[in-house]
Amino acid sequence: MQKLRLRYAKRGRLRFSSHRDLARVFERAVRRAGVPMAYSQGFSPHPKISWAGAVPTGVASEAEYVELQLVQEVDPELLRSELNRVLPPGMELVEAVVAGPGALAERLTASRWAIELPDIGVEPLRAAVAALLAAESVEVERMTKDGRRTLDARAALVSAEVLDSADPTAVRDQDFASVAQVDDWPKGRAPYGILVTVVRQTTPVVRPDDVLNALRVVADLDPSAAARATRWEQGRLDDEGGLADPFAQDRATAVAHRETIPAG
Repeated sequence: MQKLRLRYAKRGRLRFSSHRDLARVFERAVRRAGVPMAYSQGFSPHPKISWAGAVPTGVASEAEYVELQLVQEVDPELLRSELNRVLPPGMELVEAVVAGPGALAERLTASRWAIELPDIGVEPLRAAVAALLAAESVEVERMTKDGRRTLDARAALVSAEVLDSADPTAVRDQDFASVAQVDDWPKGRAPYGILVTVVRQTTPVVRPDDVLNALRVVADLDPSAAARATRWEQGRLDDEGGLADPFAQDRATAVAHRETIPAG
């Protein structure tokens, strides 16, 4: 058997699809592409697909992860290409690697988010973010299937900065320009703030709407237009507050494996 790990993006209108719908679409794509999947045992076998968390419905992402168990070896790049051919617009496999040792979930301890606030100016947003960072804790409420739950949004917040949508240099430096789905970005509006934040993936997970609720608590910031959130990275926090690439170890293992194979 072979285990592959894939990074995929969820863009454009597809962000309004639930994770369950996306998983069904992906299973159909796997069948259409003829991927030699391993299946579970029992009365109703299912393809062995393991999802490493998921963004909430309505949120876009450039860094989602999934693992596949196969019954024979397949070239990761070929599999990525064949699956992209049958996946719907808005879902794109960005990278595929052979899984190395260790659990993928242990490498996904934090996320980097970009949250657009089209009706909030840069300076009011910066003032609200400064108040949030200065607070020791900020409790917010979230409605769950078990009722209302209180969590500390500040405890999970590693860093936060505000970009100006009118500053193309700042936006480009954050790699926002790499997104093909330009309909995610408002046009014809006055300059507005973009909140870029790194958040630990705690239990319960602090989501972008929790961060916005925390800004309401500390600064009475209440956007009149729906915020648009995109997860740009997932990874393990380093000493500088950055995120390590989850696939770095897998690539290194693959290179070491090739170097040990005798030539000829």
